[in-house]
Amino acid sequence: MKPSTPHDAPNDTGLAGGTEATSAPAASHSAEPSHALAAAVRVISGLTLLSRFSGLARDIITARIFGGGLLGSSFRAAYAAPNLFRRLFGEGALSAAFLPEYTRVLKSDPSAAQALASMVVYALCLVTGALVLLLEIVLLAIITVGNDPERELSLKLVMVMLPMMPAVCLTAILSGVLQVHGKFGPPAAAPVVLNLAQIAAALLCIGLHVGAESSTYAVGWAAVGASGLQIVWCLWALRGRVRWTRAFRAAGSSGRTVLRRFVPVVIGLGTLQLNTMIDTLIAMWPTYIGPTMFGRAVTLDESSNAVISYAQTIYQFPLGVFGIAVATAVFPLLSRTASDPAAFLLGLRRGLRLSLFIGLPASIGLFIVRHDLIRTIFGGSERAAESAAAVETSVAAWEGFTEPQLVRMAAALAGFAPAVWAYSLNHVFSRAFYAKGDTTTPMRVAIGMVVLNLTLNFVLIWPLREAGLAWATAISATVQCGVLFVLCARLIAAPLVDRETAAAGLRTILVSAVMGLGVWAVARWLPVPETWIGTAARLTACVFVGAVLYSTLSLAMRSPEFRWLRERAPRGARPPGDAVSFE
Repeated sequence: MKPSTPHDAPNDTGLAGGTEATSAPAASHSAEPSHALAAAVRVISGLTLLSRFSGLARDIITARIFGGGLLGSSFRAAYAAPNLFRRLFGEGALSAAFLPEYTRVLKSDPSAAQALASMVVYALCLVTGALVLLLEIVLLAIITVGNDPERELSLKLVMVMLPMMPAVCLTAILSGVLQVHGKFGPPAAAPVVLNLAQIAAALLCIGLHVGAESSTYAVGWAAVGASGLQIVWCLWALRGRVRWTRAFRAAGSSGRTVLRRFVPVVIGLGTLQLNTMIDTLIAMWPTYIGPTMFGRAVTLDESSNAVISYAQTIYQFPLGVFGIAVATAVFPLLSRTASDPAAFLLGLRRGLRLSLFIGLPASIGLFIVRHDLIRTIFGGSERAAESAAAVETSVAAWEGFTEPQLVRMAAALAGFAPAVWAYSLNHVFSRAFYAKGDTTTPMRVAIGMVVLNLTLNFVLIWPLREAGLAWATAISATVQCGVLFVLCARLIAAPLVDRETAAAGLRTILVSAVMGLGVWAVARWLPVPETWIGTAARLTACVFVGAVLYSTLSLAMRSPEFRWLRERAPRGARPPGDAVSFE
């Protein structure tokens, strides 16, 4: 493969290269989106990295307290309920329908944009508040008539954490508004508030020798309180940019447009989120339903949801820090250039290349180091229990994961990891449709993927236990990526992959493969560790070698994507709408 082209030269201001860098229409737009997108990705990735590290610390502590049994599974199931609605209403359907329209109206009539934002926030609070009340009543009725202590514990935890739903949905919408105004820092940092509150509550419970079951409620209530603080944080960041009002008349036509777009998106994403909830229900089957499924002894147990859920946090780490960061940064850019085919195509190609550049090595690396990674993060429970006993802390507060549970978690991570790149690309492709105002196509694809995913779930759980849910997710995401790729090319009525984009993809595949071989060689060369410290040391060596290999080879082959992430716009080069703020 040729390591560079003239368009990869250091003095190139258009970061895509090829025909994009030489054609007149693209050239006029090349500097603006490249610097703005790279800066936004850096801001979001940096602060999301902090958020993910704090989230990882939260998961490590709660895993130590709740363990991999009933408490761990029940807590993760309770946490999934508000997150489902956050993805559906906050970050999903409503954002996809609202943000492009808000971006459009803001350019021509700021007062109408403020009315639109106010109306959406008011409606979101009203709908989600009513949903919480209804669900609380239903769950209370189930608990009252039931007679199963294990199921009652899980449902009570769900009731505790349901009030998070309106707050996290509102935070997600306010975060989208901040991003439209070029402020990527505050929304990316908001989750840190939530994570730190839960960490503080968990550590306080340990310090006060609180039992494991009581600690679950304490951490749950801390999450509810912190979700309210997130709203305050985002509103403070929006001060002076949005004037909230109850005069919605100016937003009449825009509001109808948002509603018209929202309905198909909520159907599409609703089916996906329903599928996510079904995954949780399948994993919780022994607790909620019983030991049999379709007349057969189910291969799952009370640990299954904890195993699959904590494995998800591992693969979602690189996805959240980098993959979703690219999609989040590219969405406002695509929305602004939706009426300019050349600029839109340029931004989409860059989003595609960056997602693959970040996601593919993450997929390979996670798969290779999965055992050491899981044992380093969630292992060592026996040492933790001994330390806890030494300071007269309740042993019940340091359950941790057993070795068999760690092996099962590594198997689940092996299912999730191969498709990290596909998860990342799906976010970019979906946002391309939303930016163009097409919410129907992703909906249809989503419904088809739900059918595929559910079918795979019920087929794969028998031989693979909860890891079958992970493989079903990865296979469905890969198929979805292929379908969206084809449909996205039709959307823009132009080849999505030109010569330079294809060359970049092949270069990324080659560099990732070499990196993977290097990491695999290190893992094979170093002896299998017998202690937690040895496992952590081998993991560190693998990560170091992988990072050095990938960055060195990328520099040697002059990969433009590596340079994009480090570039900064000249002072004053970005227009106000593209400004990226840390405030």
